[in-house]
Amino acid sequence: MNVRAVAAIVLNQVIEQGESLSQALPLAQKDINLKDKALLQMLCYGVLRTLPRLDFFCSSLINKPLKGKHRCLHFLILIGIYQLLYTRIPSHAAVGETVNGAKALKRTALKGMINGVLRNFMRKKNQLVEKADKQDQLRYCHPSWLVKRLQQAYGIEKSIEIMHENNQQAPMWLRVNKVHHTTLHYQTILKKANLEAFLTIDIENCNALRLDNAIDVNKLPGFDKGWVSVQDAAAQLAAHYLSPQKNDLILDACAAPGGKTLHTLELQPDLKQMVAVDCNEKRLLRVQENLNRLGLTATVIHGDASKSEDWWTGEQFDRILCDAPCSATGVIRRHPDIRWLRRDSDIQELVKLQKNILQSLWKILKSGGILLYATCSILPDENDLQIADFLKHTPNAKIIPLSKRSNIAKGCQLLPNEDHMDGFYYAKLQKVTY
Repeated sequence: MNVRAVAAIVLNQVIEQGESLSQALPLAQKDINLKDKALLQMLCYGVLRTLPRLDFFCSSLINKPLKGKHRCLHFLILIGIYQLLYTRIPSHAAVGETVNGAKALKRTALKGMINGVLRNFMRKKNQLVEKADKQDQLRYCHPSWLVKRLQQAYGIEKSIEIMHENNQQAPMWLRVNKVHHTTLHYQTILKKANLEAFLTIDIENCNALRLDNAIDVNKLPGFDKGWVSVQDAAAQLAAHYLSPQKNDLILDACAAPGGKTLHTLELQPDLKQMVAVDCNEKRLLRVQENLNRLGLTATVIHGDASKSEDWWTGEQFDRILCDAPCSATGVIRRHPDIRWLRRDSDIQELVKLQKNILQSLWKILKSGGILLYATCSILPDENDLQIADFLKHTPNAKIIPLSKRSNIAKGCQLLPNEDHMDGFYYAKLQKVTY
């Protein structure tokens, strides 16, 4: 199996067919060995992080764009250029294996063309890189609509920092299940397994450990026993901010794949009931799988959070986690395809959906109850402006400060790589009793 050819197929599925990398890549990795899995992931992530630069280099070196049945070869060339520019793979191996990828893709007749393009790139590399660096979109590798939104929200200097962080590899964060071990104890267990993990300095993230180098989850001690899960530290804040209490009836809306549901149950095993709702039936299977692995119980419901009347049984919730569908612009470093699959027009549609979900969930929240609004977005329209609008039109809602992290008008906005975490937004609302 030629890994470069497989990577070209995956990239074609993502860029040309609009499939998400998180769907296409695991399917492609299914039948290949661990070493090749890692290489395949590195090539796909790397090309998607630097896509406009690689496209620019490719178009500068070939006369006619590769289209139709040859489109996969375009991505094969990008993979070759990426290796030559950004990896330590020896140039002869990078070129040779990439050229052989054409044979694996049944395009043997074009091996010579691919070889010529890659060797030409090696000759002209410095000149082409210099040209690319003069263009903002090629320097920062973000679509122009997103650059504009980031600059409007954060200014030019801060937006450049954000884009730089989006192009870095994210660390692997673990959530230690306190039912089994304290975070310190599990850190010791990892050390005995020759795995170095770092404690977070943030007391709110008392279950979080950071691995700078990602590993296969099955190598984590006790993973199959539910000792630990993989979840970014920013996402782990949700259960802490929700602050589940004994005998609470809690709803996790838009719950799949269930990380926040599970964390809430780990923090407070003595709930009256935990309800997990999601509109994606396929992803709900993941929620149940994760519950089974950790030996936890929740009521899992297939339903639309914006239409709670269709599935709500009538008893109001003490606490609701509204993990709203969003642009995911805070997790681009984990999902580099987001920037190319998302469109500017999507933001307005998402804002409308978030508003509908908030209004729907507010009706089923008990008087005096707490609703925690969360997104993995860094765009104000989906976050602070969304909550400001909700408060303006909802007289019985008040904002609850999130301790030291209430860093903006209505809530807490984390930016990518702040304390090594993903970009996230939280706002804690209480239903006021008159």
